[in-house]
Amino acid sequence: MRPRSNSLKRLSLCGSLVLGLWAGTQAQAEPVQINIVDIAGNLALTRQAFENFQKQNPDLVSRITFTNAPAPQLPGKIKAMQAAGRAEIDLVLTGTDGLAAGIQQNLWIKLLPDQAAAFPGVMDNYAPGPLKMQGLAQGFGLEVTYMPAGPLLEYNPDKVKAAPKTPEELLKWCQANPGRFIYARPANSGPGRTFLMGLPYLLGDKNPSDPIHGWDKTWAYLKQLNSCVPYYPGGTSAVMKELGDGSRDMTVTVTGWDINPRALGVVPASFKVQHFDHMTWVNDAHYMVIPKGVSAAKQKILFKLMNFMLEPKQQAMTYDDGYFYPGPAIKNVTIKDAPEHSQEVIKKYGRAEYAQWLADYPHVLPLDATTMVAAFQKWDSDIGALK
Repeated sequence: MRPRSNSLKRLSLCGSLVLGLWAGTQAQAEPVQINIVDIAGNLALTRQAFENFQKQNPDLVSRITFTNAPAPQLPGKIKAMQAAGRAEIDLVLTGTDGLAAGIQQNLWIKLLPDQAAAFPGVMDNYAPGPLKMQGLAQGFGLEVTYMPAGPLLEYNPDKVKAAPKTPEELLKWCQANPGRFIYARPANSGPGRTFLMGLPYLLGDKNPSDPIHGWDKTWAYLKQLNSCVPYYPGGTSAVMKELGDGSRDMTVTVTGWDINPRALGVVPASFKVQHFDHMTWVNDAHYMVIPKGVSAAKQKILFKLMNFMLEPKQQAMTYDDGYFYPGPAIKNVTIKDAPEHSQEVIKKYGRAEYAQWLADYPHVLPLDATTMVAAFQKWDSDIGALK
């Protein structure tokens, strides 16, 4: 009887192993929840596309949660999570500010070339301007939206009869109208950092790529401008609210932050923009990055999601209400491909002159990760701290 008993035990053991393996496979195949944190305002352009992915892939993703956070605060939060062995954030949507801080602090997983097989042809799909911006990611993220940016001046034409065309004219106007010009802290504002990075070109600094040793004229100018700026809000939304309600008459802006607040009624549609003479466009982009600590199984799903976000149909939706104008990062996606609502918004609130301005003046990349963080820190200590 013993041999039969041993045989039964072996059969029972094998059955248990099979059931265990089957259960493990089933557990891994369960759809997962994806937690996305937006520190760039990017969800205004992409939330619908993320939700489309979940709807089309219910076997992969059960739910997507969306959270907004200030860019300067997120790196510290992620660092604390990683130190504690927790992975509560799966994907971060970031501008060049958060991208740079995360690269400097070694927070993001390396996508390219490490995971190149998961992103076939991705670099070939970017349009020329966005392709240059993708280089700033250093392989740690994928660009999802693009904006030529600025810097530009936006103003109330009833209050500003002759808009400044040079930094010197802006300073003179600001000093003559104290408290009526404002801009936000560059570390948490697209227009703020575009203004900061555009000034070295406008003022003729010796090295626009070196904020510590090459921006003598820029830092001197910003200290002068500080005398007539009432304070520095923590984000661009607060600036636009004050511009729209009449608390301020002028601010710095970029293409998207000009169009979108007017489309939403935050800023009157009649407000105007002015470019600087002999300006240089400092371009901008938003990126998708994955914090270190996210499981390999979930990473595979995130890679599929990121590829989906770069499909033409999803990219066409990034025209949105002009928030990051134009928006798409890949080739051959035009306003004609955008949803009808987006086409109407751009037709009504866009600027016909933008096409000419974008063609007339040179374009440059923003600062790289290390120098951008250095510029933010110096602005915070030398300019922001004065208020």
